[in-house]
Amino acid sequence: MIKKKSRNLARKRRHLAVRKKINGTAEIPRVSVFRSARHIYAQLIDDTAEVTLLQASTMFSETKKRLSAENMKKTEVAKEVGKHLGEMAVQKGITRVRFDRGGYAYHGRIKSLADGIREAGVEF
Repeated sequence: MIKKKSRNLARKRRHLAVRKKINGTAEIPRVSVFRSARHIYAQLIDDTAEVTLLQASTMFSETKKRLSAENMKKTEVAKEVGKHLGEMAVQKGITRVRFDRGGYAYHGRIKSLADGIREAGVEF
């Protein structure tokens, strides 16, 4: 009998394939993305020092204040999280990043998060 693989296992396999090619440095960190059914998380990571430089998500109180308007769609929320992360990066002097989509398809919330980061003035 053939065992069916889960979607999450397939995503993790794709993520590992992407991680072989993408590394973050102090000058050009990696933006790592994780999304769940309700929330979205993004981190700026320096892989050489193995340090998380910045992070933003729908769970942080600073982001919740920005998202206080009700009835926002998930893609709109993701864009706001991306803008927040991008603004914090620009304040720290980070203007270029490498985008690690985490094995997710580049559309929907992942794409709008990336657009939000770009709107804040960060290049990919």
